[in-house]
Amino acid sequence: MEYPVGKPEDYTPSGTKEINFVIPAQLAGLRLDQALAKLAPEYSRSRLQSWIRDERVRLDGESCNGRQKVWGGESVLIEASPDPSENVHTPQEIALSILYEDDFLLVINKPAGLVVHPGSGNREGTLLNALLHHDPTLAAIPRAGIVHRLDKETSGLMVVAKKLESQTSLVRQLQARSVKRQYFALVHGVLTKGGTVDAPIGRHLTHRTKMAVVGKGKEARTHYKVIRSFSGCTLLECSLESGRTHQIRVHMQHVGHPLVGDPVYGKKPASSINAALLAAFPRQALHAKRLAFLHPASLEPMAFETELPEDMAHLLEQLS
Repeated sequence: MEYPVGKPEDYTPSGTKEINFVIPAQLAGLRLDQALAKLAPEYSRSRLQSWIRDERVRLDGESCNGRQKVWGGESVLIEASPDPSENVHTPQEIALSILYEDDFLLVINKPAGLVVHPGSGNREGTLLNALLHHDPTLAAIPRAGIVHRLDKETSGLMVVAKKLESQTSLVRQLQARSVKRQYFALVHGVLTKGGTVDAPIGRHLTHRTKMAVVGKGKEARTHYKVIRSFSGCTLLECSLESGRTHQIRVHMQHVGHPLVGDPVYGKKPASSINAALLAAFPRQALHAKRLAFLHPASLEPMAFETELPEDMAHLLEQLS
């Protein structure tokens, strides 16, 4: 069913905008929040609900709540604005490796050591700060357009939205598991064949800063295949069906093959001719090598691939 959806203008960093709808007869009987989700699918439900709670939505000129019914013909006005709490970060001139950019998104190759989003102890020097310097209009989008994260010491491909509608589309693709992500991981131990780890992930029961396989965790599935085996370690290609925090790191530890260099989930290398090399690697050997998704505007398939970073490539040369 087609609905008469207006196309919202882009946000400005400091201003708001008005979005106007008339509830069509086809939506009669729905709750207001349900109707708005159909009329404005480019916005997440949580965002629409927050605007209702903040009295930024008017129904026939009156304040309203999301649970009240609509019957068709009502006028809706949304005063849309960025969430100020998400836009208090400082732009900083930090080099970015940009593989692709258009009016809707950009794809970057994040280096190891770069924190994605400011947090406790990392208020500056993050990818978000760098993005705000690269394109100041990203200040109008939650998290400066970031739709998924990589751990600080994980390198590789990330997609960033340049419009709110693009961010919503990409987040929904992630939720639908249609975004394809493949990682190269160097793990301890010698594997001769691939497999799948299907185990739920949640907070560690005693170490709350860590994740773990726990019975009441969220569903998580990681597929892996062997790329090359060395003495004492194996290079794997891992693909994700879900995107849980530290998923590959936790799953590979769970099956007895933690990542080389992982300070949280790793282990001391077993005795081998490569033990000293593996022990000296300073970070988890994990790189987001391939990324594929549908362009949020054209819906054309997009796919990107990047080479291994210098430190991992050098380690593999030494192992050879």
